Amino acid sequence: MIGSDNKSGVGTLETLTSTLIDSVNGYRDAAQNADGTRFQEIFRRNADERSRIVEELRSEIRRLGGNAPDDGSFLGATHQRFLDLKAAVTGRDDKAIINEVERGEDYLKEKFEAALGSDIDPQARTIIERAYQSVRHGHDQISSLKHGLEA
Repeated sequence: MIGSDNKSGVGTLETLTSTLIDSVNGYRDAAQNADGTRFQEIFRRNADERSRIVEELRSEIRRLGGNAPDDGSFLGATHQRFLDLKAAVTGRDDKAIINEVERGEDYLKEKFEAALGSDIDPQARTIIERAYQSVRHGHDQISSLKHGLEA
């Protein structure tokens, strides 16, 4: 049973977890479809890192009395279908894939920043802050890749 003090924290953690699962799925899809082995390896590492964070958030949700999500968000599923359609049209070149991954990273970073700006359980906040460090690193890494391709 979730105490009233924990409801907003659990809801926030559930949303972040679903969004991170979308990120894991997006990175795995990007790894499967990237041409360059360098990009494939980066995408696989990021998927693994995000999977680890998902497990941390799931543990915290259970600690607070909630039910940890097993799958991504509806918007993530919709975004994934769009990626599949776009990929079929664009031929899945690395630049297009990195652009889409960066778009997802921007969205994810914003979700975490909004969560950190809300009033949540202090222990949940600590876990979200730790996860955010990884999210920010992944965001910056993909942004750097994108700008490197543009140069």
